Amino acid sequence: MNEMIVGLDIGTTKICTVVGEVTGSDLNIIGIGSYPSVGLRKGVVVDIDATVKSIKKAIEEAELMAGCEISSVYTGIAGGHITGLNSQGVIAVKGPEITKNDVDRVVDAAKAIAIPMDREVIHIIEQEFIVDDEPGIQNPVGMSGIRLEAKIHIVTGAIACAHNIIKCANRAGLDVCEIVLEALASGESVLSEEEKEIGVGLIDIGGGTADLAVFSRNHIRHTFVLALGGNSITNDISIGLKIPVTEAEEIKIAHGTCLSDSIKENEFIEILGMGGRKPRKLPKQILTEIIEPRVEEMFFLIKRELFRAGMEDMITSGLVITGGTALLEGVAEVAESVFDMPVRIGTPTKIKGLVDVVNNPMYATGVGLINFGINNISQENFKINDSNIFQRIINHMKKWFSDII
Repeated sequence: MNEMIVGLDIGTTKICTVVGEVTGSDLNIIGIGSYPSVGLRKGVVVDIDATVKSIKKAIEEAELMAGCEISSVYTGIAGGHITGLNSQGVIAVKGPEITKNDVDRVVDAAKAIAIPMDREVIHIIEQEFIVDDEPGIQNPVGMSGIRLEAKIHIVTGAIACAHNIIKCANRAGLDVCEIVLEALASGESVLSEEEKEIGVGLIDIGGGTADLAVFSRNHIRHTFVLALGGNSITNDISIGLKIPVTEAEEIKIAHGTCLSDSIKENEFIEILGMGGRKPRKLPKQILTEIIEPRVEEMFFLIKRELFRAGMEDMITSGLVITGGTALLEGVAEVAESVFDMPVRIGTPTKIKGLVDVVNNPMYATGVGLINFGINNISQENFKINDSNIFQRIINHMKKWFSDII
């Protein structure tokens, strides 16, 4: 019997549902649903009722296309409240060789750091092990040694934000199998194994945030969330051209570009008049002069974070940009000029079924959530009607983080 896994991307601009059917080693995309999101701001739920309505619409559309009923999902989380940090632990090996118990002990030692009470651990990711000063070991079980070290990456987020995402999904009639960092999910769908091995930076630019994830030697090394995204560009257009935000979004999608050099002198765009005023024409160059500085600003802030974290030399193969804002013309070219390294636009790969539809950066997180679900099947779902949701989350996260909470 084929297994069905659903990814629910609760974004600032849109709610996207992707239904995948796993047949052996193949992932067939059999349903997609998308609906405008009006209940989130910068990746954080600000209106539960509006978010629940959008989720239900996206789920209904996906169910109709896939011909199935959706009851559980893997959902993403983003927002400025997300933080990532690296930690390291060390133990002495007691026996003649390293056992699974030794690995668990050293990971527990690396986890033993102080986490504020209002924050929740979302991911504990093992990076590498070091046996007697020999680095780069992925699985030390069975090796001989007297000293074992572990390097891990810890992703945390605000408890209230995770709680609200689960609450919205549950009110829409869904169980949440797992909450996944959106950049980590996107990396599952758009990055090649070679890129993750050599070293790559992933920038997922959605409506509310731009999420950075650095991969090297097949593991995540650094995460960062910038509270700027495609909506920031839309707001700049709205203010600069003195038009409503909805019209600014339409103009950005239809005519937006980051490349001022590509605009011809006789190119114009038509702006609808407000309050009965006549439409007006403006040079397209003005639109580009609004968009390009904002995109450059986002990339400069991410570049500054890379240097602050000492990760600039780890991105050997270059950058991959994905997310809905990656569709903006000239984004890759601007990134190449800012970072001075190769840049490509990332779309979901290694999929079958509705390939023509999901071959788009805006579906990277949704498809990635399915891939994450395939690799990390959860036996426990989150439900808001449990007697204590916070204890429920804590108990689930104890699989990775048993001694800290």
